[in-house]
Amino acid sequence: MSDNPAKSASTGPLFTAWHRLKGFPGGTWLFSRYLGWKVPYTGSIGAHVRELGPGYAKVTLRDRHSVRQHLGSVHAVALLNLGEVTSGLAMLAALSPDVRGIVTRLSAEYLKKGRGLLTAQSHVTVPPVSEPMEHRITAEITDAVGDVVCRVTAVWKLEGRR
Repeated sequence: MSDNPAKSASTGPLFTAWHRLKGFPGGTWLFSRYLGWKVPYTGSIGAHVRELGPGYAKVTLRDRHSVRQHLGSVHAVALLNLGEVTSGLAMLAALSPDVRGIVTRLSAEYLKKGRGLLTAQSHVTVPPVSEPMEHRITAEITDAVGDVVCRVTAVWKLEGRR
C-alpha cells in the first residue's frame, strides 16, 4: 500500500465521488446510492457507507423488511453482501494503481442473529505484489450493542497490471 495518496487507487472515480460528497449534508447517503447504482446487486441491500479511506471502510445496514428472512432477522446473504462490499471498498482504497485484484472466494461465519442497526468494518493492509498472489481480508459486522454478528472473509487474487 502506498503512503502517498497520489499513488493510491483511492484517487479513482469512485473515490473521487466519495471525497466530493462526504462533506455535504446527506453526502454519504448520496454516495451510497451512487455505489448501489454502479454495483446494482450490492445496492439491493441499501447499505450506507459511513467512512472510507485508504485501507478502511465502515458501512451500516438498517434492519428492515427487505433484508429480513422468515425467522425475523437479517438474511444471511444480506450479511454476506454487507461484509463483501465493506471489505471490497477497503481493499480497493488500499490498492496501488499498478495492482489489480478480484475476489475469488467468500465465506461467512454467522455468530448471532442480525437485528437492529448493523455496522461492518474492514481494515486492509496490502502486501507488496511482485507476482500473482492471494490475500485474505475480513469484515466484522456488529450489532448496536457491539456484539459480533458475522465475520466475512474475502480472498482476493492480486497481481500487477499489464
